[in-house]
Amino acid sequence: MKNYHFYIAILFVLFISSCKKEEVEKPKVTYENTPKVKQETIADTNQIEVADLPVNMEGTNFLIHPVGVTTGTGKEKSSDNEQSFTVSNYGEYQITGYLKNLKFQEIGKDSIYALTDKPVLIETATYLKTFADKTKQQLMLYSLADMDTNKDGKLDTNDIKSLYISTISGQKFTKLSTDFQELIDWKIIESKNILFFRTIEDADKNGSLERQDRIHYYFVNLTDKEWKVSSYKPI
Repeated sequence: MKNYHFYIAILFVLFISSCKKEEVEKPKVTYENTPKVKQETIADTNQIEVADLPVNMEGTNFLIHPVGVTTGTGKEKSSDNEQSFTVSNYGEYQITGYLKNLKFQEIGKDSIYALTDKPVLIETATYLKTFADKTKQQLMLYSLADMDTNKDGKLDTNDIKSLYISTISGQKFTKLSTDFQELIDWKIIESKNILFFRTIEDADKNGSLERQDRIHYYFVNLTDKEWKVSSYKPI
């Protein structure tokens, strides 16, 4: 009987491991030379586009309206399934969430305009406060998905994440990272006003981003009029 229970436990562990492996190995990139299957994006009729109340970064003259989607009608509520109309979080000069866009509005003016007219999924929008205090230049950095890289018919967290920059007004929205390279992280060297960031490329073209794939290193001088991205090789 003890052996029976032991074998059951082993089978259960193997089943759980197999499920987790399938989740981890979901590809980030699907290439054109793979068999094409037509996939149509079906609109979720339960999704409602919602804008959170605006955020004003300290010391700036602009309001930022986070725009995302929530599910359900908002008319039916229960203790087990409370409808939420919040699509973002704010803290330490950073807006986070899974946002469809950001809308900008200069304080004292009525006009509100979008950061971009292209489909994106914004995960973070960071105001470079220390840099602004030092240089008087007010900039925002964004990590977001801008392409359906795994070709599953939707833009979500399973697609490659890119790095973008703009002014605090949302103008000069510019991509810094290279297409099909996943953003790993970024850092600003305050004394030099330089932004460093790393990306990873699917070098073996297996659709997954792994340690053995190629890591790229870049830097940008944030005080330059045009943000020129340069590569460097620390190893």
